Amino acid sequence: QVQLVESGGGLVQAGGSLRLSCAASGLTFSNYVMGWFRQDPGKEREFVAAIGGSGAVTYYRNSVKGRFTISRDNAKNTVYLQMNGLKPEDTANYFCAVASSMRSMTVRYECDYWGQGTQVTVSS
Repeated sequence: QVQLVESGGGLVQAGGSLRLSCAASGLTFSNYVMGWFRQDPGKEREFVAAIGGSGAVTYYRNSVKGRFTISRDNAKNTVYLQMNGLKPEDTANYFCAVASSMRSMTVRYECDYWGQGTQVTVSS
């Protein structure tokens, strides 16, 4: 059974940084695309970042390019999201996700598994 457990969320002032982690189990981690989505109450879930199985390919939503960095450690079955220069509009519940292809995740938002989420709140 696949489990995704996120951690690292919290309250931070605008301009600050947070590092999210997502520990995965129950799957051959390096075979999958890993990614992060976010959702604020009353809004649609939106794609944030994705990384291919080897870590060589990454994609970001435009609003986070240059501020967020996604990475993975296949030896630890963990994916990270380093968030710098945080803005109040980044406030959301951040979810870790697994997909079989980059297109599924980044275009169709079709993911095989989802984590429970970790809340990020950025104060102005």
